[in-house]
Amino acid sequence: MKASELAKDLDLEILNLSAADCEVTGGYCGDLLSWVMSRANSGDAWITVMGNINAIGVAVLADVACIILSESASLDEDALKKAVENDVSIFRSPLNTYSLAVEVSKRI
Repeated sequence: MKASELAKDLDLEILNLSAADCEVTGGYCGDLLSWVMSRANSGDAWITVMGNINAIGVAVLADVACIILSESASLDEDALKKAVENDVSIFRSPLNTYSLAVEVSKRI
Protein backbone atom coordinates (compact mmCIF):
# COMPACT_ATOMS: atom_id res chain seq x y z
CA MET A 1 0.00 0.00 0.00
CA LYS A 2 1.29 3.46 -0.84
CA ALA A 3 1.82 5.99 1.96
CA SER A 4 -0.84 8.28 0.48
CA GLU A 5 -3.36 5.40 0.40
CA LEU A 6 -2.61 4.51 4.01
CA ALA A 7 -3.14 8.13 5.06
CA LYS A 8 -6.47 8.27 3.27
CA ASP A 9 -7.60 4.88 4.53
CA LEU A 10 -6.84 5.78 8.16
CA ASP A 11 -8.09 9.37 7.82
CA LEU A 12 -4.69 10.67 8.91
CA GLU A 13 -3.90 14.37 8.98
CA ILE A 14 -1.32 15.04 6.27
CA LEU A 15 1.52 17.24 7.48
CA ASN A 16 3.83 16.52 4.54
CA LEU A 17 3.26 14.27 1.55
CA SER A 18 6.63 14.42 -0.20
CA ALA A 19 6.80 10.68 -0.82
CA ALA A 20 3.18 9.85 -1.62
CA ASP A 21 4.08 6.83 -3.78
CA CYS A 22 6.40 5.25 -1.23
CA GLU A 23 5.32 1.67 -0.52
CA VAL A 24 4.48 0.84 3.10
CA THR A 25 5.60 -2.75 3.65
CA GLY A 26 5.63 -2.95 7.43
CA GLY A 27 5.39 -0.97 10.62
CA TYR A 28 7.52 0.02 13.57
CA CYS A 29 6.61 1.71 16.86
CA GLY A 30 9.18 3.49 18.96
CA ASP A 31 10.29 6.79 20.44
CA LEU A 32 13.91 6.07 21.35
CA LEU A 33 15.62 7.34 18.22
CA SER A 34 18.79 5.24 18.45
CA TRP A 35 16.65 2.13 18.91
CA VAL A 36 14.49 2.97 15.90
CA MET A 37 17.53 3.76 13.77
CA SER A 38 18.97 0.31 14.35
CA ARG A 39 15.72 -1.68 14.16
CA ALA A 40 13.19 -0.08 11.79
CA ASN A 41 13.14 -1.55 8.30
CA SER A 42 13.06 0.16 4.95
CA GLY A 43 9.43 0.64 3.97
CA ASP A 44 8.06 0.71 7.52
CA ALA A 45 5.41 3.16 8.64
CA TRP A 46 7.11 4.51 11.76
CA ILE A 47 4.65 5.36 14.54
CA THR A 48 6.05 7.74 17.14
CA VAL A 49 5.38 10.85 19.21
CA MET A 50 8.77 12.31 18.26
CA GLY A 51 8.14 15.28 15.99
CA ASN A 52 11.55 16.91 16.07
CA ILE A 53 14.31 17.36 13.52
CA ASN A 54 16.25 14.36 14.85
CA ALA A 55 13.31 12.10 14.00
CA ILE A 56 13.56 13.21 10.38
CA GLY A 57 17.23 12.23 10.33
CA VAL A 58 16.37 8.80 11.72
CA ALA A 59 13.58 8.38 9.15
CA VAL A 60 16.03 9.13 6.34
CA LEU A 61 18.72 6.80 7.70
CA ALA A 62 16.23 3.97 8.28
CA ASP A 63 14.52 4.64 4.93
CA VAL A 64 11.04 4.37 6.43
CA ALA A 65 8.06 4.90 4.15
CA CYS A 66 6.53 7.55 6.40
CA ILE A 67 6.27 8.85 9.94
CA ILE A 68 2.90 8.75 11.68
CA LEU A 69 2.70 10.93 14.78
CA SER A 70 0.38 9.27 17.27
CA GLU A 71 -1.65 10.95 20.02
CA SER A 72 -1.82 14.20 18.00
CA ALA A 73 1.87 14.82 18.77
CA SER A 74 3.25 18.10 17.50
CA LEU A 75 5.72 18.54 14.66
CA ASP A 76 8.44 21.18 15.03
CA GLU A 77 8.67 23.74 12.21
CA ASP A 78 12.34 22.86 11.65
CA ALA A 79 11.38 19.19 11.39
CA LEU A 80 8.75 19.98 8.78
CA LYS A 81 11.28 21.92 6.70
CA LYS A 82 13.75 19.03 6.91
CA ALA A 83 11.03 16.54 5.99
CA VAL A 84 10.20 18.54 2.86
CA GLU A 85 13.90 18.74 1.93
CA ASN A 86 14.37 14.98 2.42
CA ASP A 87 11.06 13.71 0.99
CA VAL A 88 9.77 12.26 4.26
CA SER A 89 5.99 11.98 4.41
CA ILE A 90 4.53 12.77 7.82
CA PHE A 91 1.01 12.12 9.03
CA ARG A 92 -0.75 12.62 12.36
CA SER A 93 -3.45 10.72 14.22
CA PRO A 94 -5.29 11.26 17.49
CA LEU A 95 -5.08 7.51 18.20
CA ASN A 96 -2.60 6.19 20.74
CA THR A 97 0.37 4.22 19.44
CA TYR A 98 -1.12 0.79 20.15
CA SER A 99 -4.47 1.51 18.50
CA LEU A 100 -2.78 3.12 15.51
CA ALA A 101 -0.43 0.16 15.08
CA VAL A 102 -3.39 -2.21 15.09
CA GLU A 103 -5.09 -0.20 12.36
CA VAL A 104 -1.92 0.01 10.26
CA SER A 105 -1.35 -3.73 10.57
CA LYS A 106 -4.86 -4.43 9.24
CA ARG A 107 -4.01 -2.59 6.04
CA ILE A 108 -0.54 -3.75 5.07
